[in-house]
Amino acid sequence: MGQQALVSTRVVTPEGVRPAAVLVESGKIQAVISPSEIPPDAAVEDFSRAAILPGLVDSHVHLNEPGRTAWEGFATGTCAAAAGGYTVCVDMPLNSLPPTTSVAALAAKRAAAANKCRIDWAAWGGVVADNEADLEPLAAAGVLGFKCFLVDSGVDEFSLVTEARLRSAIPHLVRSRLPLLVHAELPGPIEGAGQSLRG
Repeated sequence: MGQQALVSTRVVTPEGVRPAAVLVESGKIQAVISPSEIPPDAAVEDFSRAAILPGLVDSHVHLNEPGRTAWEGFATGTCAAAAGGYTVCVDMPLNSLPPTTSVAALAAKRAAAANKCRIDWAAWGGVVADNEADLEPLAAAGVLGFKCFLVDSGVDEFSLVTEARLRSAIPHLVRSRLPLLVHAELPGPIEGAGQSLRG
């Protein structure tokens, strides 16, 4: 397939909204050019005044499949994301059954997603009380980073991480060279606040 030029009077660029052509070849954007610069052999698709803009990325979604599809699954979650202009979402590790805390669980999640997604997706891996040995294999399998809770996560399958467990996970996380997202609440103050609200 040759070059395509996607043309609109409203192309969103870092410099603002302007008339432009997005030059695409083999499914990859090559350049954003003036309409007068379109190569003569390019196939032109004119979108008139429809906006052409980069897809949005949502780095915190809960596609709870397999296991809790009634909460939100790949079909409904990615369809809603696409309707909102998102082209990629990154799934949190805790609400699936099993949660994404091992390579086997990641494989189950990928199998559950097959032929259901309207957009691209990726996964966060989970750090829980007993999976230090799974962290580097999860990184090698393609998770974009990790998430843990220092307090109750709200689901029994995704345990909180104590300071001692987090310390033992850190060398594995460092070797993975991936980010760690932490629900950094401390159990004591959270429990105290809960008790005071119950009165």
